[in-house]
Amino acid sequence: MVHIAPAWPEPEPLDPLGAPVPRYGTGSLADLLPTIATGLGMTGFATSMELAPADRACVFLIDGLGWELLRAHPEEAPFLTSLLDTSFNGSGRPLTAGFPSTTATSLASVGTGLPPGAHGLPGYTCEDPATGALMNQLRWYPWTEPHVWQPYPTVFQRADAAGIHTCQVSAPDFQHTPLTRIALSGGTFHGRLSGEERMDLAAEQLAAGDRSLVYTYYSEVDGKGHRYGVDSDAWRGQVMYVDRLAQRLAEQLPPRSALYITADHGMIDIPFDPESRIDFDEDWELRAGVRLLGGEGRARHVYAHPGAAADVLAVWREVVGEQMWVASREEAIAAGWFGPSVDDRVRARIGDVVAAAHDDMVIIATEREPRESEMVGMHGSMTPVEQLVPLLEVRT
Repeated sequence: MVHIAPAWPEPEPLDPLGAPVPRYGTGSLADLLPTIATGLGMTGFATSMELAPADRACVFLIDGLGWELLRAHPEEAPFLTSLLDTSFNGSGRPLTAGFPSTTATSLASVGTGLPPGAHGLPGYTCEDPATGALMNQLRWYPWTEPHVWQPYPTVFQRADAAGIHTCQVSAPDFQHTPLTRIALSGGTFHGRLSGEERMDLAAEQLAAGDRSLVYTYYSEVDGKGHRYGVDSDAWRGQVMYVDRLAQRLAEQLPPRSALYITADHGMIDIPFDPESRIDFDEDWELRAGVRLLGGEGRARHVYAHPGAAADVLAVWREVVGEQMWVASREEAIAAGWFGPSVDDRVRARIGDVVAAAHDDMVIIATEREPRESEMVGMHGSMTPVEQLVPLLEVRT
């Protein structure tokens, strides 16, 4: 009797339509300031998100402190943990970032009130179609005229023009950066070095107007996570510190105020092994037909040589399609990854192929991106640990 081995089906690549798309229009970071501005009496914003109105509103953005990370560390963040039930208008639910879940994209979404497909910062790095160069949108290199790259006014500019007392309180180094100019400018910038000084001044500025909109920011939770990982004492120490900062600000709120504490993305530690860290610079299959590699480890923009886009898509799906959602530019846009629509000026900035990590893995590039490839903590994709962010609330 002949025994025939069972024919195991070939593994299917992940369906790009199955990726958990951000809640643009109803509960994403891009909806936060438009909703707050509407509560301050402004009009003309397209969002169906709801928050109770307040005369004075302060947004405290903690870089890197995602929803799942906060929930997992109640001992390090007792004050923030005590506010979890207040999140998202008392629903106890998080917001979503946009895609990719990375700082430049998220801060642009917060400040402009627009999804990435409109504001045009669709990743950590992307191709500038005018030059063919890979543009780092966090460091703004190579130089590109900021207001050509992102032409829309910020919500802060619109609020200032409407007579609302508007300001940003942040580290002095951020005052004149191109990212601040196109995403967070409007009203007055106040630079303060220490976190305590920022909290005290944010509360003071909040009280300075009958209607006020104040934004303040802290970066080092993200910084320690990248360098040491979210399972490190250094990262936990930063969470403990920022928890005290948030409480310090909350305790100084003037009357008729709302404080919203949020983040731009979460983070996940990636093991240092060949299965978890696939090196693009050492993988001839992934490099075949690729002209530029953009984005970051967990959210890649892949730019093909002319005529090679279909082949690059097929190879990436074959090689990493079980671990990443791999889509063509058209598929990613149609699926709403970058928002309900994508401006014509933005379309070519998106990779011919877009790959977003589903598993605990990254595509590093040790030669092209040596510093980024050594990071412990990573983010960028649409998994809950990266995508979900808190919207904690304190009212007076």
